[in-house]
Amino acid sequence: MSIRLFAAFLLAAVSCFGQAVEVKQHVLDNGMKILIHEDHDVPNVAMYLFFSVGSRNEQPGTTGLSHFFEHMMFNGAKKYGPKQFDIELEKAGGRNNAYTSKDVTVYTDFLPDTALELMFDMEADRLKDLALLPEMVASEREVVSNERRMAVDNSPFGTLYEQVNAVAYTAHPYQWPVIGWASDIEQWKREELEHHYRMGYAPNNCTVVIAGAVKESQVLQLAKKYFEPIPRQDPPPPVRTVEPAQNGERRVTVYRRAQLPLQMMSWHVPSTKHADTPALSVLSALLSQGRSSRLYRRMVDGELALRASCGNNESLDPGQFMCFVSPRSGVEPETSERALFDEIEKLQKEAPPATELQKSKNQLLADYYRELKTIANKANFIGNFEIFHGDWRKVNGYEASIQAVTAEDVQRVATKYLSPRNRTVGTLIPEKTEEDAQ
Repeated sequence: MSIRLFAAFLLAAVSCFGQAVEVKQHVLDNGMKILIHEDHDVPNVAMYLFFSVGSRNEQPGTTGLSHFFEHMMFNGAKKYGPKQFDIELEKAGGRNNAYTSKDVTVYTDFLPDTALELMFDMEADRLKDLALLPEMVASEREVVSNERRMAVDNSPFGTLYEQVNAVAYTAHPYQWPVIGWASDIEQWKREELEHHYRMGYAPNNCTVVIAGAVKESQVLQLAKKYFEPIPRQDPPPPVRTVEPAQNGERRVTVYRRAQLPLQMMSWHVPSTKHADTPALSVLSALLSQGRSSRLYRRMVDGELALRASCGNNESLDPGQFMCFVSPRSGVEPETSERALFDEIEKLQKEAPPATELQKSKNQLLADYYRELKTIANKANFIGNFEIFHGDWRKVNGYEASIQAVTAEDVQRVATKYLSPRNRTVGTLIPEKTEEDAQ
């Protein structure tokens, strides 16, 4: 299918399936924000609770607390004891998950509409009366320590990613890992846990998104019954530190046991709310989305790398545009690095042709509308746009923002942000141990 025909197909699909996402917004007396999206296609509900607390709200000595509470929130409160949250939800036919990032901690519940009141009751219980039992704290501290050992200490990717962040940032709290430094995990104090729980899980620090087979009046009634009595607290203080401009390339080399080298490149870019975010998204797709992307053709088809990808992650403060490269066996890291930088320099010197630009836009929009087919992804989009873009209504403006990106915009952001003086380059070099030599 040609680019032009695919664009026409995409527009037709949008007109059929991409109707505007409608949301009803309410703010409870305690400051908790409730966003409701009705979708009665199936008798299920997705409830996402976004807490504006992540590793950026920590400090040296308490790193990893946000991720730790992602674990602790499933370990019992006043009404529902240890592990009962999972047990009761599974008995009702539901399931849950959670994740922590540099900026947010998010809890995700998926359930039949018949279990909606149970869900409100259980969430309110752990929001108001989480039990920080010493034995559960000790148990989860060890769980997190083991998770760190597996995801960072025993992972070439995790090790290099942690070191690149630590070098790319010199002042801002994005420099430390979400999971926390090992020495901090071992030494959190009881009062630090209590303080983090009070401020991070304050109702006025929470946005609740409910999507699915619900009625606005029903959700609001339950929210007032279960959530509104939870008293407001002082939320996390504003993060005032601004990362200074980077005025020269930084490099970090890690030597450790691994099969092959690994490379990461990081450039400072504005926060997600910035007007350049759509252009950076198109730039990322143009470089590495799909087998016809520039990096795939140059590096994977060219047998320089097993993988080459780029991404521009959402962030509340100025964040990172990152590229990841796995060089093939026998390819020197300097060779694959030079190839990646060559492709970036080509975009800086010459704007992409119209067909390639539209292809990248089509890929982004196809992914976007595909994601909007489920209530879970709708809830996630609504919450992410509210938190990171500043307004859930921008969900409905996403297509227009991507289509408005010009070839000159892509060239401009590539030149402005992906400069040598603004980048941090991390390289992991495999190192043989005595055990390998035997």
